[in-house]
Amino acid sequence: MGSTLCPEGTLGTAVPLTPVSPQSSMNLPPDKMKLLSQYDNEKKWELVCDQERFQVKNPPSAYIQKLKSYLDTGGVSRKFKRRVQESTQVLRELEISLRTNYIGWVQEFLNEENKGLDVLLEYLAFAQCSVAYDMESTENGSPGSEKGKPLERSVEDLSKSNSSSPTHSISKVRHLTVRLNPSHSRKALRNSRIVNQKDDVHVCIMCLRAIMNYQSGFSLVMNHPACVNEITLSLNNRNARTKALVLELLAAVCLVRGGHDIILAAFDNFKEVCGEKNRFEKLMEYFRNEDSNIDFMVACMQFINIVVHSVENMNFRVFLQYEFTHLGLDQYLESLRLTESDKLQVQIQAYLDNVFDVGAMLEDSETKTAVLEHMEELEEHVSQLTEKLQDAENDSMAKIAELEKQLSQARRELEALREQLSPPRALERRLAELEEKGLVQILRGPDGDVAIEIVPVVIETTAAPMVTGEATATSTDTPAPAPSPAPAPAAPRELVLGMLGCFCEHTGLGLAPPVTLPCSHPAVKVKKPIQTKFRMPVFNWVALKPSQIDGTVFTELNDEKVLQELDMSDFEEQFKTKAQGPGLDISALKVKATQKAPSKVTLMESNRAKNLAITLRKGGRSIQDICMAIETYDQQALSLDFLELLLRFLPTEYERTLIGKFEREQQPAEELSEEDQFMIRFSKIPRLAERMNVMIFLGNFSDTAQLLMPQLNAIIAASMSLKSSSKLRNILEIVLAFGNYMNSSKRGAAYGFRLQSLDALLEMKSTDRKQTLLHYLVRVITEKYPELTGFHTELHFLDKAGTVSLDGVLQDVRSLQQGMELTRKEFMRQDDSLVLKEFLKANTELMEKLQADSKTAKEAYESAVEYFGENPKTSPPTTFFPMFMRFIRAYKKAEQDIELWKKQEAAAKEAESGRPGSEEQLDLKSPFQKAKRQQMDMIAELKKKQMVKEPLIYEGKDGAIEDIISALKTVPFTARTGKRSSRLFCDVSFSEESPL
Repeated sequence: MGSTLCPEGTLGTAVPLTPVSPQSSMNLPPDKMKLLSQYDNEKKWELVCDQERFQVKNPPSAYIQKLKSYLDTGGVSRKFKRRVQESTQVLRELEISLRTNYIGWVQEFLNEENKGLDVLLEYLAFAQCSVAYDMESTENGSPGSEKGKPLERSVEDLSKSNSSSPTHSISKVRHLTVRLNPSHSRKALRNSRIVNQKDDVHVCIMCLRAIMNYQSGFSLVMNHPACVNEITLSLNNRNARTKALVLELLAAVCLVRGGHDIILAAFDNFKEVCGEKNRFEKLMEYFRNEDSNIDFMVACMQFINIVVHSVENMNFRVFLQYEFTHLGLDQYLESLRLTESDKLQVQIQAYLDNVFDVGAMLEDSETKTAVLEHMEELEEHVSQLTEKLQDAENDSMAKIAELEKQLSQARRELEALREQLSPPRALERRLAELEEKGLVQILRGPDGDVAIEIVPVVIETTAAPMVTGEATATSTDTPAPAPSPAPAPAAPRELVLGMLGCFCEHTGLGLAPPVTLPCSHPAVKVKKPIQTKFRMPVFNWVALKPSQIDGTVFTELNDEKVLQELDMSDFEEQFKTKAQGPGLDISALKVKATQKAPSKVTLMESNRAKNLAITLRKGGRSIQDICMAIETYDQQALSLDFLELLLRFLPTEYERTLIGKFEREQQPAEELSEEDQFMIRFSKIPRLAERMNVMIFLGNFSDTAQLLMPQLNAIIAASMSLKSSSKLRNILEIVLAFGNYMNSSKRGAAYGFRLQSLDALLEMKSTDRKQTLLHYLVRVITEKYPELTGFHTELHFLDKAGTVSLDGVLQDVRSLQQGMELTRKEFMRQDDSLVLKEFLKANTELMEKLQADSKTAKEAYESAVEYFGENPKTSPPTTFFPMFMRFIRAYKKAEQDIELWKKQEAAAKEAESGRPGSEEQLDLKSPFQKAKRQQMDMIAELKKKQMVKEPLIYEGKDGAIEDIISALKTVPFTARTGKRSSRLFCDVSFSEESPL
């Protein structure tokens, strides 16, 4: 297989092939190679035969020999013409072989022995040297003259430059094209013109593109000192298709790390060789003149966009942009804005989108500075407004709390007046006392009436028993019991009848027993189970027993009246049981606060002295100044933080003993350290501990009082507003009615429920699972009881109260009271202290108000908690108030959901009833408008695609150049505006596993 000869083709004689192993000829990655080795021999042979069927049989050396024969310019011109007649076909076969043959074939073409890249470049330079010469001769005004400017780069000079190729030297310098001597023969020029008239330059570029598509070939091309230069010089070709091919290849190279610098160096070389005054001058000239070839214009615009906007440095990017602006690109693009080519329009728009408007950026920078200054002013203003808002909120909270207290006091006074104006109330209380003593019996009926029956009272005597009242005479055979030595006094019948007569006069009732009269505190009426048409799901609430609702809001609720007012058939239809589980029981979470164990105070004298020295350095005052400030209660001299630190160093008994011993021995104080001297002076202050605590209390009082007052006001306002809200009571009444309607036939009727049961309203779903029980209740309230919809407006500061730790606040108030008592005692001992006198005068009234408010807050909170059937000991404000807050949030959300559903239903009905014809109006537009709209849609779609993924870095992978070129034809290049770690390219069709 390795020595097969080619029977046909343009290469003439067959040449033996270099033996190649089947595995290397397939050019497979290691994982595929491992998979291939697991096949049986028959399968392997089929794969090898398939591979051989599609391979070109000519070895690399055959193509290289042919290309070298074309470079031989000696001999008769007619023979050269015959030789190069098949050059284009040979190059096409070479390009196919480079694209389709296995990697070993390409590596053999490029190895040290064959140097196929050098030979290919020599032929490319030879093919286009006449173009450069003719171009320079035309510029010098003597076309065809060989006495003009020297020729560019002979084949011999190129061969000499190849000796410094990276295959022999690692030089990375980009060489300028070597100029030829005037002695170069006319025959070489004629032969070059013959080759240039063919399509050889185009096919040579395709061969180089195929080589660059391999990782090894790409590295060889990029490191070659003249390869990219020769590709760039091919832009002078007369064929616009070749120019487009060159620009596509150069644009792809630009997007490879390090490729942009190589491209710019190549155009610097182009400028030197072609005698340009400015770089890219010829490129812009071709761009203007080749306006008939859209493919070239698209490739040119794409290259300009990439070469300008693919750099990392913003300043360099602006410089490159100015280069093209100086060459007239902006004006030319303005003339092309109405082009009919969609592809060209996309590339132009991509360039314009990437353009840096330096003037606008400067204006934006100045505007940004002004905006930042304005933002600082606004932030300061917002901070001031926030403080004012907080103060206003605290004032409002205090006023509402005060009004709630006045309202509560007025209600108590009203209740007292009612009792005074209602004498039967006193008789009722007396009647209750008689019932306790067993003199009367009160029979409560199911309709709320009360029947009073006089209990027979037996009056014992020494003779025979006598029965009073309505009792019958006892048997005479029964012996009389022995008289009691101390008989209990019994109320005579006349006393009871007299009281009942007085009671009947006030109530207007008769005396005939049994007496029926209304009672102010009726007994709990027994509720009957409700029989529903369908089987209803169980509402998982926490019900209260009749004995648990005494004194709560539930004694004021009448859920049976609500059920009589509502039609429950629709409710049954929507919430009847249909394979659904019971609602979840949501219980309140109890968070246990962890308490830090008090840190142990070390009694090590050395460490204590070191810590005291550190504390004294923080104070920054002398020993005498510190002690004098403590003796005079000077708050200005010593900071609060320093006093709290100093409190830790109160002299211990052991230290006082050592100080006394030191003084008795009359040792010099200079021998002591500064800390010891301070401790001696510190211990001489009378009542040191009390003075220190008083000073700390004086410093903390104002801030602590200002912190506690809003919390107490929030508790008072929230608690009293909850208890006094009639709308909230009606809402709870409706919830109780619906809960009993669902549960009474299974669990029995409930007389109340725990507040945590409100959370279960969100868990209970309708039969179709589209709404919750709360949604249905909101609908009912909106339709039947619209006056209850804003019930939450009657509740004040629930959110503030829900964050208050009432026990902690009350403890802080007690601490303040203790500190005030300590301060008052100190003032009595030292009444000449102006500091203490002024403090007590200014803050005594505030302390009394704090105490009164703390007592009011505690009573109001406990009353509200008990009113709603909860236990104040187990329900702190952080648990109690959030239950109402969650219910209010859920209620508002349900209202929004219902409103949204109504809008959707209305829109659906409108869409169904809407008349067709809007699409027909679009057909009336002109064809030009349709075409323009399609063009804009395509541009928008392309822009949308290019923003889908982050740009990718191409580096080190076979086939990447073709991937880049193909992608650039699909998605235009878009520069990134932020920081970039490398030159990047955006393409939605590649995965991140395909970097070059």
